[in-house]
Amino acid sequence: MKRIVIFASGSGTNAENLIKFFHNRENASVIQVLTNNPHAKVLDRAKKLKVSALSFNKIAFTETDDVLNILRNSKPDLIVLAGFLWMFPKKIINEFPNKVINIHPALLPKYGGKGMYGMNVHEAIVTNKENETGITIHYVNEHYDEGAIIFQAKCAVLETDSAQDVADKIHELEMEHFPKVVEKLLT
Repeated sequence: MKRIVIFASGSGTNAENLIKFFHNRENASVIQVLTNNPHAKVLDRAKKLKVSALSFNKIAFTETDDVLNILRNSKPDLIVLAGFLWMFPKKIINEFPNKVINIHPALLPKYGGKGMYGMNVHEAIVTNKENETGITIHYVNEHYDEGAIIFQAKCAVLETDSAQDVADKIHELEMEHFPKVVEKLLT
């Protein structure tokens, strides 16, 4: 049985989707959710779905080995960043090589980097009058959104689309593709 640990910072819709997708699967399951936000909705979602969930602070994440030790004890086969907003520490990436992935709400390398998340990305896409966007699932390295690309899915951006319209399209792509890509990586 493959073990998945999810990191999230916000509402946790991708985390919930992954937990539900892998519930009662024989090949993998989400064993833990970790967040840097003690008020994140992802904690409630995980609790309702009976998955261990913990929050941590910046010191535990970057200055000590507290979060690293949690991961060592959890023995994840894959660490999935699903709306996690902090830069991932090199010590964790080194400890789990090619086992940390992220989902980004744009077609990288466009619209990546520090501060490019959520509505910031969608607003930039609409402002720049892009005619397509999508999602990118990629490995995590020591730079924001620069790891090797695993998968991309595209959608059209219409002239009449608002940033919220783009966000809705991206959300659909995430719900459809993210669990399948995670499953494929684990098999």
